[in-house]
Amino acid sequence: MLLPKRSTILAMLAGLMLTELMLPSAWALDDEAQAAKEEGMRRYGIRKADSAIPYLEQAAEAGDVEAMYYLGEANRRLVMGGMNQAALDWYYQAAQHGEPYAMLRLFDGRACELGNVCPENGDDWPQAAFELTLPKAEAGDSEAMGALYDIYYYVKEPDEDEAMKWLRRAAEAGHVESMHLLGEIARNDEEGYANDTESLEAAEVWFRKAAEGGYAPSMNDLAVVLSHLGHHEEAWEWMSKAFKAGHMNGRGWLAACNIEPEEAGRELCRSAPAPDPAKGWAIFLAIHEEVPGTSSERSLRVYRDSVSPEQREKGEEMKDEWLNREPPLSYFPEKFGP
Repeated sequence: MLLPKRSTILAMLAGLMLTELMLPSAWALDDEAQAAKEEGMRRYGIRKADSAIPYLEQAAEAGDVEAMYYLGEANRRLVMGGMNQAALDWYYQAAQHGEPYAMLRLFDGRACELGNVCPENGDDWPQAAFELTLPKAEAGDSEAMGALYDIYYYVKEPDEDEAMKWLRRAAEAGHVESMHLLGEIARNDEEGYANDTESLEAAEVWFRKAAEGGYAPSMNDLAVVLSHLGHHEEAWEWMSKAFKAGHMNGRGWLAACNIEPEEAGRELCRSAPAPDPAKGWAIFLAIHEEVPGTSSERSLRVYRDSVSPEQREKGEEMKDEWLNREPPLSYFPEKFGP
């Protein structure tokens, strides 16, 4: 529940003009603050929002706008997607520096209505986001183009055609997150394509572009799409790239295909290397140590009986090979997700 009383932070910022606070998306951080930001983002990426907060605060207090926004996200997740005062404070700070998604979060949380936390020149956060983002997009900023896709669904007269136009422009300008979203839209389109094969082939185009641009979620989704299309060898190549890029799902598939390729992977494991149960067990152990939780516990429980005591012992010895690899494990949460 949004608290109506402004915090000290809001009181300090309330009298400042938005235009006076427009700064680059992130100030240059010293080594200590940059390391803190990276650790905070790592923890946020494995759904440890609570433990990410102290690290992100260090970067945000040093002026990093991205850290401010993700502090809003982390605090929001602590209340199951609702809004609390801490989330409000950090979204407002990020919004003051021109972060459009922070403005949309403030609108979602009814910040202006319930807390009197409004844009300087009005009461419409989506309109403020639009007015700040459109000039950047028109100037060629691909990230701003991608943000307009979401903003157009929030303004008073939502325009789906205009939203899609900017999403495509962002993708064509090299914005991998927009490419990925276009792949998701194509894959889930039940009206624009005649059958599943057509939708998968349309999705493949965009997932491939984003995957080739280094976006790990697209590597993962491209592998799944290729598997459904029967391209098993290439599917495994992309899933291998996904786990090397730190994608949690890719790392899980590598472990499962080493233990129970026929049961666990079905078609996806068809082109995987010869199974090595000890290696698979080592990977599951490493995942559980790095990202402990119900998912990793379930994996160890489900696959335990498929690995002999000798293989489990060998896996214990091999575990360290799979710990703390670079890049770190992540679920790669969307910037403006649920």
